[in-house]
Amino acid sequence: MDCIEPILSIASQIYTLVENVKANKNRCRRVCSRVQALEELVNSIRERKTIQTDVEKALKELCVTLRSAEQLIKKYTLSKWVERILKSGSHGEEFNSVNERLNDAFQVLSGALQVEQGNLLFKVFEQASNIDEVDGKKDNAELEKCEQLLVLSMQKEFESVKYNVEKLPRVIDEDIRMIKPDELKYEHPKRAFMKTSTSEVYRGEYRGFTVAIKRYIDPLSTSPRSIRYIFDKEVETMRRFESPNILRMFGICVQNEDGPNPQFLIIMEYCEKGNLREVLDSDAKLSWTRKARMCLDAAQGLYRLHQTEVKSKVHGCITSSKFLVAEGYRVKLGGFELTKTETSLNATKEKDREIRSLGYSSPQMLNDINHVYSKECEMYSFGIVLWEISTRKKPFEGFSNREIYQKVCKEKFKEMLPEDCPESLGDLINACRAYDNFQRPSAGVLLDKLRSVVTQLEEQQ
Repeated sequence: MDCIEPILSIASQIYTLVENVKANKNRCRRVCSRVQALEELVNSIRERKTIQTDVEKALKELCVTLRSAEQLIKKYTLSKWVERILKSGSHGEEFNSVNERLNDAFQVLSGALQVEQGNLLFKVFEQASNIDEVDGKKDNAELEKCEQLLVLSMQKEFESVKYNVEKLPRVIDEDIRMIKPDELKYEHPKRAFMKTSTSEVYRGEYRGFTVAIKRYIDPLSTSPRSIRYIFDKEVETMRRFESPNILRMFGICVQNEDGPNPQFLIIMEYCEKGNLREVLDSDAKLSWTRKARMCLDAAQGLYRLHQTEVKSKVHGCITSSKFLVAEGYRVKLGGFELTKTETSLNATKEKDREIRSLGYSSPQMLNDINHVYSKECEMYSFGIVLWEISTRKKPFEGFSNREIYQKVCKEKFKEMLPEDCPESLGDLINACRAYDNFQRPSAGVLLDKLRSVVTQLEEQQ
């Protein structure tokens, strides 16, 4: 119950800040309405003599989320941020992320209270969610007026803003579906930019958007009808994972469906820079602010996966190669989409399967082969990915499996972070890599704190 007073105090500060915002006024007010509804729930909880463990945990997480929301709104009270807003093109997504965390907190707390008040307050969240997009359009229109005040040298950056703000939402609105062959266009000449033992991936176009087209070289003898059935079942699950930081799936396509050798294609979002490991191995210049934003993007994708209504949903194989990097160094989680559909097509032999480095395995998994893989185990793996982003090195490079086991399980060893790593970012990376899985943060808490780290680093620029 110790966190209730801080929650109410931060809420009060948010209300004051909202009255003084100079940009994104509608989005800020929408956050405020959510906070007010949550405050009423928190006051109801305060009147109770005892609270359940899950409610106490939700309150602690809400406190962290509100601090993050306070920092977000605070920067829009400062005139110097207007130009940065136009340059970044990510201001709408920041609010989406905060609102998502507030919505999830409301679901937990209102469900635990099970009172009529919760049902009434739910309307606040339902109505707010329905008009978030309208608020965004109003705020974007106001910001576009400011664009006329910027110098010509900013035109290139503003084009990037228009790409992020205007184009991406239409991509997300596309349903995952069966795609007709004539809806796809290939880049010519057709050259696969990625190959595995079972597939080739080509660059192409679908409904005006650049996409990656994955073609199976030697699919199993599976009928198109059975593939359609599996795909239709899986689509319902995939819709729950839609997020700007999860690789977007558009659907599947069957070419020569009535012929003796049908071709099966999976169409997904194209990420220009390849996977995260490739970017880290490149000579691209990455400032600490850029690295922190990449960490935040990755955490957003993991949070959406962990927070889904599917019970205990985990990725199962978090490595740096499972994250893709799009234009503007936007990081997206991939590697788990349409897995049942792919399994039904993919005749991968056991010897061809990717061997996952033990460097990503948590101490619990290394100590006990029968340990049940959990979100806490996955957070350790994610911590290794964050360490990779900060150092650009490969985890435990040159170490044998036996040496990794000795280092991690017996010596409780963590590979060092760079000396110039921002302390707040380093603390979070080390928390994710904690030996004791109880000490590792949830994806939600990590997301809130990373958002604060990014804000701090941006203010120092």
